[in-house]
Amino acid sequence: MRNLRLTLSYDGAEFAGWQVQRGRRTVQGALASAIGRLSGENVLPQGSGRTDAGVHALAQVASFATASTIPTENWMKALNDILPPSIRVLEVTEAAPEFHARKSARAKTYRYRIHRAAICPPFLARYVWHYPYPLEESAMVAAARVMVGEHDFTSFAAVDPERVERMAAGENVHTTHVRPTNVRPTNVRTIFASSWTREGEELIYTVRGNGFLHHMVRNLVGTFLLVGKGTVSLEDLRHILDARERTAAGPTAPASGLYLVEVEY
Repeated sequence: MRNLRLTLSYDGAEFAGWQVQRGRRTVQGALASAIGRLSGENVLPQGSGRTDAGVHALAQVASFATASTIPTENWMKALNDILPPSIRVLEVTEAAPEFHARKSARAKTYRYRIHRAAICPPFLARYVWHYPYPLEESAMVAAARVMVGEHDFTSFAAVDPERVERMAAGENVHTTHVRPTNVRPTNVRTIFASSWTREGEELIYTVRGNGFLHHMVRNLVGTFLLVGKGTVSLEDLRHILDARERTAAGPTAPASGLYLVEVEY
């Protein structure tokens, strides 16, 4: 058996997320179908993380085992011939037998785009969050720095307990076995970098960490927006982080502005 590693990009607006769901169009499902057509195998490729409906990826990583002898360069061309234009395979390489797209990951980078102009171009609308209203952007820049370091991000996790538990297990990129009871709790993550930058008409949030909870980046963005509006102070933000309670934080930002940018191994 060979273990293949794929890097792919996709427009999430056309899919109900990464993970296979019965009766719904998903990235994982489309990729599994394409692999099956090529190899004749029933394969479910494993992704580095489960992006939600509407979330995009510039460089998602997936892996799968196959008995096929198709050369890697032919895999890429053939998959792109079968997959819809909204999914592109950028690279296919041989990986070590122990490589796993999720379990082997060491860090991920996400980006969130907010379009600040009065009018959002129609061809850009499904790739950004259009928010033309007043914001104190310098306050949001300061707020982003608060998240750097190791914290319990329960306040910024999804509210569905079953979903949180499942996604936390899937997104904890350092965990490949059951933790002893005397180590840090499941919802603790380490954020290496967290910043807002201005690029033309867009305000862009970039965050790099060792793992992310379900809806964590979108909930951070929604809370940072409250800081920009002046309804939440930096002190309030620290209290929200310490509260470990989802209701303490702000609303979930729309999926359209979120991108998985890079996965590091």
